[in-house]
Amino acid sequence: MPLLRGFVAAALALPLCAMAARAADAPSRFWNLTAHTIVDFRLAPKGTTTWGVNQCANDKDGAVDNDERLRLTGLSEGVYDAEMKDKDGRICHAKNLSIKPGGIFSLEEKDLVECDR
Repeated sequence: MPLLRGFVAAALALPLCAMAARAADAPSRFWNLTAHTIVDFRLAPKGTTTWGVNQCANDKDGAVDNDERLRLTGLSEGVYDAEMKDKDGRICHAKNLSIKPGGIFSLEEKDLVECDR
């Protein structure tokens, strides 16, 4: 009977491990819940201004509309700050964004700081 329980436990754990592995391989995503279309979205390690590439280049039209998700590439798990420019030219920042493989984070207007207008 203990052998059977061990087999059942292993059989149940296997799909969970597979799902976790798939999530780790999946790209992180940014969900734009601001009121604006973002045309430039860059991330830097928390507390720095070492901005990376424009992640909007990962979108087919080069912009992230309201309620659209953007695939992020070239990032490792960590805490980042963001700099974004909307289609009207406004530049804003967001701080302390936790990015995990396969995870989704969102930003709303209330999350934006240091906007130039």
